[in-house]
Amino acid sequence: MANLKEIRNRIVSVSSTMQITSAMKMVSAAKLKKAQDAITAMRPYSQKLTELIQSLSASLEGDVAANYTTQREVKKVLVVAITSNRGLCGALNNNVIKQVRILSDTYGHDNVGVFAIGKKANDGLHKSNYVVANRSDLFDDLTFDNTAEIAQSLTHLFLDGEYDKIELVYNQFVNAATQYVVNEQFLPLAPIKGAAAISSDYIFEPSKEEIVLELIPKSLKTQLYKAVRDSFAAEHGARMTAMHKATDNATDLRNQLKLTYNKARQAAITGEILEIVGGAEALNN
Repeated sequence: MANLKEIRNRIVSVSSTMQITSAMKMVSAAKLKKAQDAITAMRPYSQKLTELIQSLSASLEGDVAANYTTQREVKKVLVVAITSNRGLCGALNNNVIKQVRILSDTYGHDNVGVFAIGKKANDGLHKSNYVVANRSDLFDDLTFDNTAEIAQSLTHLFLDGEYDKIELVYNQFVNAATQYVVNEQFLPLAPIKGAAAISSDYIFEPSKEEIVLELIPKSLKTQLYKAVRDSFAAEHGARMTAMHKATDNATDLRNQLKLTYNKARQAAITGEILEIVGGAEALNN
């Protein structure tokens, strides 16, 4: 009977775990809908803003935005690692950490700094890489204004010459079951190739030069906000999928334990019957 008691305890434990994972799945599914709507609505705006900057820049003479586009010799690189604050979302955070380490090996360990957005990035990289800052608090109040402050800080680090290149590493959201790691250049701005210049029939107020210089910082803020939003949606998609699989596995394990329990119980009952029959026959003889 001790064995039966042990199996019963395991069934209770697995059932409790199954309830927790099922609840977490439903919570992530609810949060995913909101996060997915936010990133889906933002992508066309971000893409149109980039196209506008490219078109305006293609129609200008000279390099108006030289401070943002100058390709310096890469001596110091800042990698912005965007992860979640919480785990239980599969390999989502580990994939970002792995990509950051690959970049660190590529540029040289001593030449790479890490700007962590998300607790898991800071925890996974602070021992092996130099973490410049940790802004895991961003996910407590994820707004454009709060993200814009970080983007402005990153821009100053580049313009002041502290870093020659800044790259973003994050998970891009495709759907609830699919997220993949993206390595995206933040600064300097990538060279514009094949951009169609805006027609000269338009009258610009203020000048095109002023518009470009005004739009570039806004575009950088939007780029970082989109990356964080992508990562946020990917987190909930990955967690929903992971908790769904965990619930299914717990259900299968519970069913196996119930079958084992029934077999053990049946064997125990059969054993008791045999003992009773054997005892009765012994008395008759």
